[in-house]
Amino acid sequence: MSKNSSLHRPGQPWALVPLQQLLEQPGPSDARSRYMAEGDDPQFEVRATQDGALPATGWYLVTVDFDVDDGAIVAPCLYPDYGSGLNESIRIDLADPSANGRSRTVIVIGPSLLALRFDPTECSARFGLRRFDFQPISRVRAVFEMLRGIQRITRRLLWEDALTAFALFLSRALRGKVGAGGELLAQRYRRTLRQRAHSYQQWLARFGGHLSERPGAASPDPAGDGPLISIVLPVRDTPLPWLRRCIDSVLAQTYPNWQLCIADDASSSGAVKRLLRGYASRDPRIAVHFRENHGHICEASNNAIDLARGEFLGFLDHDDELHRDALSEMARAIGEHPDVRLLYSDEDKIDESGCRYEPHFKPAWNPDLLCGQNYVCHFTVIQAELVRAVGGLRPGYEGAQDHDLILRCAERIRPDQIVHVPKVLYHWRSSGESTAQSGGSKPYALDAGRRAIEDHLGRTGVDASVQVTPHGYYRTVRKLGAALPQVSVLVPTRDRVDLLKKCISSLLERTSYGSYEILVIDNGSTEPSALAYLNQLRTRERVRVIEYPGTFNFSAIINHGARHAAGSVLCLLNNDTEIIAAQWLDELVSHATRTEVGAVGGMLYYPGDTIQHAGVILGVGGIAGHAHVHLRRGSNGYLGRAGVVQNMSAVTGACLAIRREVFDEVGGMDEGLAIAFNDIDLCLRIHERGYRNVWTPFAELYHHESASRGHENTAEKRARFRAETDIMRQRWGDLLLNDPAYNPNLSLNSLHFELAFPPRSMASRVSGAVRPPHCVLVSP
Repeated sequence: MSKNSSLHRPGQPWALVPLQQLLEQPGPSDARSRYMAEGDDPQFEVRATQDGALPATGWYLVTVDFDVDDGAIVAPCLYPDYGSGLNESIRIDLADPSANGRSRTVIVIGPSLLALRFDPTECSARFGLRRFDFQPISRVRAVFEMLRGIQRITRRLLWEDALTAFALFLSRALRGKVGAGGELLAQRYRRTLRQRAHSYQQWLARFGGHLSERPGAASPDPAGDGPLISIVLPVRDTPLPWLRRCIDSVLAQTYPNWQLCIADDASSSGAVKRLLRGYASRDPRIAVHFRENHGHICEASNNAIDLARGEFLGFLDHDDELHRDALSEMARAIGEHPDVRLLYSDEDKIDESGCRYEPHFKPAWNPDLLCGQNYVCHFTVIQAELVRAVGGLRPGYEGAQDHDLILRCAERIRPDQIVHVPKVLYHWRSSGESTAQSGGSKPYALDAGRRAIEDHLGRTGVDASVQVTPHGYYRTVRKLGAALPQVSVLVPTRDRVDLLKKCISSLLERTSYGSYEILVIDNGSTEPSALAYLNQLRTRERVRVIEYPGTFNFSAIINHGARHAAGSVLCLLNNDTEIIAAQWLDELVSHATRTEVGAVGGMLYYPGDTIQHAGVILGVGGIAGHAHVHLRRGSNGYLGRAGVVQNMSAVTGACLAIRREVFDEVGGMDEGLAIAFNDIDLCLRIHERGYRNVWTPFAELYHHESASRGHENTAEKRARFRAETDIMRQRWGDLLLNDPAYNPNLSLNSLHFELAFPPRSMASRVSGAVRPPHCVLVSP
C-alpha cells in the first residue's frame, strides 16, 4: 500500500512518487518524508515536475542519502524505460549506502528516456530520504568516480582492483580507443556493483534475521516442550566483552528449555570469576564449576558435561556467539528426526565490531570430507548419552578436540542419525589471536587433528596413514596390500589418433599401479593413421583393442567394454585425457575397493592448469555442473574443498573407477542416455543403492574436454541433448535441486559456491547414503 504523495526538493526537475509497498510515515521535526517498505519490491516513480524533465542523455553521479530507522537498504536500483518497458536486462544497480547512509553511483542515461523507476531496497525497512540527486558529470569525472567506486566497494588497501581496471582503460585509451576503454571500465564497475549486491551482508539483510520468521518456517514452541539442551562452555581468562556477548547470546535464545554449563579452567582473572558468579545468580539455568587447576579445554569441557542434565549437549566456545534461534532450530530438527543423535549447523565468523562474514555453508553428512577437515565444527549438538559413552573429550587432542569427538561419536551411530541444519546458527569470533583470524589451524592443532583421524581409521580397521596438506587440511593414504585387484581401464575412441596416443602413452609410461589392463574400445575408426595405431596397440602388453561398430553411444560402448573386461575394478577413461601423477590409479583403487564406496572420480585439469573437474554439483546449470571450474591448479577452493577427498553425489565419467560388482548391481550405464548425463545417472543410481561416491584431488589428469566428439552445434545434437535433459529431470528431479553434497544456501547458477538469493530450502537433512563401512566401532 502506498500514499500518492511525492518527495520533491525545490528547484529539482523531478520528484519521487510512491508506487507500491511504500507507506508514508510521519516525519521528525525537519518534516522530511519517511517511508515503511512493506515487502521485497517497494517502488518509487521518478516523475518530471511541471517545469522539469527526466535526466537527458549523458553521464551522471547519482547520490542518494538514506536515514535508516529499521531494517536495511539492500540492492537499491533504477529501472529506465526507453520504449520497451521496464525489465531486468536494463536494470541499473546503485551502490550500497555507506555508514553515513550515502549511496554514490556513476550511471549513464541513454537517449529517449520515457520513464524511470527507483527501487530503494529489496527487504522490509523504515527509512527516510535526505537526498535523491542526478548530477551531470564529464567522461573524465566519470572515469575517476568509477575507479573510486570500485575501490570503495572492494576495500582493497592498495587499490588493486581499481588499478587493474584503470590499466585496462589506459591500454585502450593509448591506442586511441577511449570509448572502448570506457565501456570496459563501466562493465567492470557495474560487475563490482552486482557482486556487492550479492554479498554476504546483503544476504544476511534479506535472509539472516529471525529464522522462525522466514517464509515456510514453522513457529518455535514457546512452551519449550522439546528436549533440554545443555550448552557446554569451557572458560579461561576470556576478555570480558566477548564473554558477556557469548553468555548473553544464550540468554537471548527464543527456545527456553536450555541449561548453560560453564567450567572455569582456573582463570587468573578475578573479574572473569565475578562475572560468571553474577550470571549464575541471575538465572537458575546457569551452572558454574570453578576448577582449582588449569587442565586445558578438554578437562574443562568434561567438567561442564558433568553438570549437564540435558538429553542433548551443545558445544560453545567462550568468545563465540549463538544465533538467537540456534536452540529453537536444533530442537525442531530433533523433533523432525526422532532417531537423531548428532546434529550440526552452518556457521560464519564475527569480528570485534560485530560484523558477520565468511559463511561456511556445509554439505549433509560427508564422512570422507570429515577425514580431510573438520567441516562439522560449529554448532554441534550431540546426544548426551553418546558423548558419555565415548568418554567425553580426550585430553591430549587440544586444538582438535571437537574433531576427535565427532569422529568417535560417528563411529557408533548410523549415518541417518546425523542431521545437518542448513542455517547459520553459530558465529565464530575473529580476534587478533584466534584461529578464525589467522585463517587456519595452529601447528599443535593440525598435529592433534592428524592423530585424531589416524586413531579413527585404526579403530574402524583401515590401514592408512594421514598427511597434512599444504593448505592445512588432511590426506588419508590408504594402503592397498600386496594382492592388488586387477583394473580394466576402458578407453572409448574413434579416430583422433593424436589424442589417443597421448592418452595411452601417458597411461603406460606414468602409471605406477602394478595390475591393470587397457581395453581400447574402437567405435568405427576410419582414418588410416588411427587404424595403424590401433594395430600397433594390438601388439602391446597390457593392451587389448575391441570393436564396437555403429552409432556413437557412450553408455553402450562402456557396457560393451565392461563385458569384455577381466578386472574386478573398472576404470572409465576418456581418450582425451592425459595422466599427470603416477599414483593416480593407486589413489582411485584405494577408494573404489572400499565396501561402502561406489564411484570414484579424480581431479581433471584443462591443459592450461586450471580445474576442469573437481566433482559434480547437482542442479547447477540445470542438471549438473563441475565444481571449481577454471580455478588455478593448487587452489584451495571453497573453504578447502578443492583440495581434500570428499563424498560427492556424482563424478565425471571421463575418469571414473568402480568395482565391477557395483557396476553390475546397478545395471551398468543407461543406454537411453547416449551422450549426455549418463555418468551422472550412473552415480545417482549408485547413490540410490546406499553407496557413497568419492572425489579425490590426488588422482590428477589433464582433460582435453570433448576434443574428440565436438560440440552440441547441430539441430539433431541439440534435440538429443534436450531429450536426455528431460529424462534426467523426470528421473531425478527433486534430488537435482537438493544435492546432499552441496548446500541449499548456495547458488545453482554458479560453479564457485556463491550465495543463493533466495536459499532453496531450510529443511534439516540427512545424506541419503546409508550403507555402512566394512568395520564400525560398536563398543568402548
